[in-house]
Amino acid sequence: MSRFDSYRNRYANACLTRSDTGVLEVALHTDGDKLVFNGHTHEQFVDLFHDIGSDPENRVVILTGSGDAFMDAISPEGFDFFTPLGYDKIFREGKKVLMNILDIEVPLIAALNGPVLLHSEYALLADIVLATPETVFQDKPHFDFGIVPGDGVNLLWPEVIGSVRGRYFVLTRQVLDAKTAKEWGAVNEVVPAADLLPRAREIAESLAALPPLTARYTRIALTQKLRRIVDEGAGYGLALEGISAAEVARSMAQA
Repeated sequence: MSRFDSYRNRYANACLTRSDTGVLEVALHTDGDKLVFNGHTHEQFVDLFHDIGSDPENRVVILTGSGDAFMDAISPEGFDFFTPLGYDKIFREGKKVLMNILDIEVPLIAALNGPVLLHSEYALLADIVLATPETVFQDKPHFDFGIVPGDGVNLLWPEVIGSVRGRYFVLTRQVLDAKTAKEWGAVNEVVPAADLLPRAREIAESLAALPPLTARYTRIALTQKLRRIVDEGAGYGLALEGISAAEVARSMAQA
């Protein structure tokens, strides 16, 4: 089991605070501003979500971003897509991070403070999704890098918004605004930016007031289908992503 004091300051790209009622807030960031996702955060978040899920004192979790985006910037630093051992690391982390989010066995609220242009699957594994009018969704970097979007968006968007809509979203790199995302079932509430965290905390405190086992087992009951989808499909999708990365590497070597 993890204890909050042992991991609260462990992660360079996550600011963690917890209320007396057990509501844990996790704000992803880079140097206090919006997160720049890279190979180091890819590795770091596996352990981050494991620690959160292993702490029995966490009653509800709020996942949010910093600055003006939840996650809209990526850097190749720390990634090695183009060697077998390098991609093996990405493959293992990519599978594990999704299961570690699902292994957070208390209600999870995503408070999306702005654009979500990558790893939107993190938000889709939450039980409650709040957004601001500035929030938009897109799967941008995979096709920008010339690789298959196989790390979870391929599984979860068709599940959440429907098969045809979900495939279109991924294939066309559709920009989905918060209002439409709410109409399609990917967002529960759209609130002004100033109200985002207060609203998330309000919901979180109501859930934290439930009997602990009731809250915990309700999260488990509600995510069984998602767990099956991720368990069955994440490894295969990441393998396809790796094949496409190998082809990109070959083309770059020949250029």
